[in-house]
Amino acid sequence: MNCQSRRSRLREVLKEERCFFPASIFDPLSARMAQQLGFELGMLAGSVASWHVLGAPDHVVLTLSELAQTAHRICRASDIPLLVDADHGFGNALNVRRTVEELEDAGVSGLTIEDTSLPQAYAQPAKGVIEPMEAMGKFQAALDARADPGLCIFARTTALTSLTLEEALQRIKLYATLDVDGLFLVGVQNWAQLKAVRAVTNLPLLLGSTPKEMKDRDLLSALNVKVALEGHSSYTAAVLATYGELKKLRERVDEVHVEAPSRDLLMKSLTKDADYKNWINAYLNPSK
Repeated sequence: MNCQSRRSRLREVLKEERCFFPASIFDPLSARMAQQLGFELGMLAGSVASWHVLGAPDHVVLTLSELAQTAHRICRASDIPLLVDADHGFGNALNVRRTVEELEDAGVSGLTIEDTSLPQAYAQPAKGVIEPMEAMGKFQAALDARADPGLCIFARTTALTSLTLEEALQRIKLYATLDVDGLFLVGVQNWAQLKAVRAVTNLPLLLGSTPKEMKDRDLLSALNVKVALEGHSSYTAAVLATYGELKKLRERVDEVHVEAPSRDLLMKSLTKDADYKNWINAYLNPSK
């Protein structure tokens, strides 16, 4: 693998004065498809990795070694720069160091470490945020752990989903004092929020799950958004296609059509979403 070349190409993306929409990829073949179609970079999301490796919903039951192995298979099979969602770094700041070492060795071009309180703690709400200085320590640990300066480290925050805009902006300004390569924002819902973020930092911005009404490349580019995710429909489409083909073979019919309202229900059924919710209530929510 020529890791330096693909890492250099990701850094070139961050220098461009336009926004890129990455391919959501999950295995060697989807990575090769994205590369052949001309995508500039690919994204391996934590939720997609959990679906693909475990058949489980995104509750951080995937391990670091499983994520690193998946990333390595993708990087070995294709030359597309890979950005990986490394969740909370699988523990504290020391675990973050290990996470960076493993993913860098796997060949990824960039990774995100987030300030979300993961996994969900006992008797605590899901998707809260850790203390700002703890997050700063984890981001600095990630920066210190990389051996190749070409590897991109992004500070990811979910503060916009759980705090007031003012509180979120305070965090973003704090995170921007570090030598991270950009800020990955989860939960941006409108242009006003994005403009407020842009007003407090000049760092490159990356968006997770970009709303449909915010997919204007020119406006995103003007606000220094370099990468904007568009969801992970490529994976769900692959699941639905496989399900439909198996159903055709089993029922000996020529065509199977899965109606749109049933697609989400099918994914939840296949990933045992109800079981995980029951286990969360049984083990983590004492009042239920």
